[in-house]
Amino acid sequence: MALKVRELLKLAHKKNTAIIAFECIDYNMVYAIAVASQKTGIPAIVMVEPATCIDKNDCHPTAFSGIFKGVAEQIDAPIALHLDHCYDFSYILNTMKNGFGSVMYDGSKLSLEENIKNTKKVVEAARVFDCDVEAEIGHVGMANAEDNQNIDFYTKPETAKYFCEETGISSLAIAIGSAHGMYKKTPQLDLERLEQINAATDTPLVLHGGSGIPNEQLELAFKKGINKFNVGTEYFQVYYAAISEFCEKYKIVDHYSKTPLHVLDLPKYTQNKLIDYLVKKLQLTKL
Repeated sequence: MALKVRELLKLAHKKNTAIIAFECIDYNMVYAIAVASQKTGIPAIVMVEPATCIDKNDCHPTAFSGIFKGVAEQIDAPIALHLDHCYDFSYILNTMKNGFGSVMYDGSKLSLEENIKNTKKVVEAARVFDCDVEAEIGHVGMANAEDNQNIDFYTKPETAKYFCEETGISSLAIAIGSAHGMYKKTPQLDLERLEQINAATDTPLVLHGGSGIPNEQLELAFKKGINKFNVGTEYFQVYYAAISEFCEKYKIVDHYSKTPLHVLDLPKYTQNKLIDYLVKKLQLTKL
């Protein structure tokens, strides 16, 4: 059952918690999210990032939209589809035309006024396709560069307020001490800043760089205004570990093998590992 991201954010806001969005690259990862969501009754968001599609050639956005649609029709689960960090208007427009109900335009490396100008252009196009738009103020950088400790990157409450009023976005990604990738040391979210940003705008707030943040901090962040929480690295690690485990355990390349498992059992094996992880992870939202 495909839903709009805005519906899930509204639910999260009402329940004073966050919806978890998981970065994906293929059918197995999408299918596992749908099954886990169905099992728990807890909504989730399926994401894909253009860099994954283009640089890594892991998937194509139109094909990915088709995968999501097929899974959503197959499994009765409260899930939504979202395009993560994208810097190119043409690419965003193409995804909106091809089934994405939510997109993120990331102009966080630009000047404030240029970010506003470009974001407004995306929002105007999104109205035609009834799409949601996420944008970013401040800059959520990379954990391996310890960008999460650079206060210069953090979102300012007054800037967040101005940006949301000027653009009319659906949700706002903010920088409060998180970063993408695996942290060198445990991050410390600036929860006081989060409270100030939340007080400055009614726009739902998004936390990127969720892998490796302690649950205690996340639960406080949810209570203080975060309505969407992104997980990428952690989910990929579970997936890759499952593939490695299968290959090491069975060492099979012949799908006609008479041994208990063969290579065509790999998808189901990895799906089950992902589902186990997701069922536990989704409990964090308390929905």
